Amino acid sequence: MTQRLLITLGLLAMVTLPSCHPKTEAKVEEKPHYEVTVPLQKDTQVPQKYVAQIHSMRRIELRSLENGYLEKVYVDEGQRVKKGQMMFKLKANVYEAELKKYEAEARAANIEYQNTKNLADNDIVSKTELAVAYAKLEKARAEVALAKTHLGFTDIRAPFNGLMDHLEAREGSLLEEGELLTTLSDTSKMWVYFNVSESEYLNYATRADKKNLKNVSLEMANGELFKYPGVIQTIEGEFDNETGNIEMRATFPNPEGLLRHGETGTVIMNFPYKNALMIPQKATFEILDKKFVFVVDEHHKVSQREIVVAEELPHLYIVKSGLTSKDKVLLEGLRKVRDGQEIEVEYEDPKEVYGHLTEVHAE
Repeated sequence: MTQRLLITLGLLAMVTLPSCHPKTEAKVEEKPHYEVTVPLQKDTQVPQKYVAQIHSMRRIELRSLENGYLEKVYVDEGQRVKKGQMMFKLKANVYEAELKKYEAEARAANIEYQNTKNLADNDIVSKTELAVAYAKLEKARAEVALAKTHLGFTDIRAPFNGLMDHLEAREGSLLEEGELLTTLSDTSKMWVYFNVSESEYLNYATRADKKNLKNVSLEMANGELFKYPGVIQTIEGEFDNETGNIEMRATFPNPEGLLRHGETGTVIMNFPYKNALMIPQKATFEILDKKFVFVVDEHHKVSQREIVVAEELPHLYIVKSGLTSKDKVLLEGLRKVRDGQEIEVEYEDPKEVYGHLTEVHAE
């Protein structure tokens, strides 16, 4: 009986033990979930920046036109002067004396001429003597005019409205003819010079809408934008063989006198792009200096595709080739997916994606 009982208990254990283990179900692998969008297509502008040198429209050196002592200085360094304003005066005693001398000689020559004329009218002297007397009078008058000119050179006035630089001479200085007194700059308009490469010059010169490109902006040294726009007016005649660049000149109005001669800045030229295809930079990755994106087809399958970038904007690329406006581009998980993988996608409107990137950039 004992043996039968043990056999029976063994059989029951064999039947009940498998039923104690839960049944295992086959796990279904979930597909990863990522955001996609299509390229944003719209007209845009791409700013090109060039380092620039700022010059005043007119800048001249004021020099002494005569020898003598600098008697009076009427202006100061950095002062704005108006056309015709007295700036310097040389000691004029010698030139005043010379003028009085020549004026006296001119009066004597005039008296001699009048006497000779009376005699010639009465046929007492010949017409030749009258002509000689008249020539002496004309010479004396010319010497008076020359003396007045020399005397006028002792008063040095501003030839135009402008801004003074350093004073190179002080009151009481003995000046030689041609000695520098100061520099005067006309800052009502500023000439801004910048260099562009040969390819950039050709892009500018061959565009049908290059008239629109003549309007440029100026970023000052502190990073702020000068509030008055400028216009490209001249292009230099030849390229620099050493740098391969050519110089352009833009003119900017400067009514408030903020810009000064010798400043530096950055000229900004905006190149328009019609129907540009733009994608976020974060949607791209590089392999051996080439840029790629992941495109998702209608079956949610990922495929790697090379693109060519035309221009770079803040957080965006303008795509030259490799994409169409209908291609769905993967926005995230670029390091997690592989070519040919199937994924679940959530579509994001490109305007919202672009707007979000702009807000992030502004912050």
